[in-house]
Amino acid sequence: MDIDVGQRLRSLREAQNLSQRQLAELSSVTNGMISMVEQNRTSPSISSLKKILDGLGISISEFFAVEAAMEETIFFRHEDLREITLPMANGEIKAVFKEVGDAAQHSLQMLYERYEPGADTGEDLYAHEAEEAGIIVEGHIEVTVGDRAQVLGPGDAYLFDSRLPHRFRNIGNAACVVISACTPPTF
Repeated sequence: MDIDVGQRLRSLREAQNLSQRQLAELSSVTNGMISMVEQNRTSPSISSLKKILDGLGISISEFFAVEAAMEETIFFRHEDLREITLPMANGEIKAVFKEVGDAAQHSLQMLYERYEPGADTGEDLYAHEAEEAGIIVEGHIEVTVGDRAQVLGPGDAYLFDSRLPHRFRNIGNAACVVISACTPPTF
């Protein structure tokens, strides 16, 4: 990943004139968590980062957005997809998220998602203002939405209101690939 998560978070927090404690209160996380992320001493789960960014009023996609203006592109090769992946606390990458284009410029966010065995979006379920759908291309993934959970495999799909708390977890022994979409782009 080409982005310094800690520095990016610190810059965004300071741009809004917030202390770590204020951001923690807005995000419902501890100020210790904010401090550790900003110092790159821990890597937050997707659900934790989503809480922190909600406190700043930005999406995960915006957090990883490249500042330079993008030329309007219609076709994308796999290597052209923009990575918005978070490593685990030990630096290991278990889930890869690649975005088609720049979701901040569109009303739809498309993702290529790859979950290695044991990958998890976090113990805490997360939510955002959108509708979300996806199709499992290979492997199996457990999708939890509210109090409902289902293991889905190749060709299976999901569609739900993303305001419902949700979580994705690869409980299998093989990688899982999902193609998903979110509108509006708030992931």
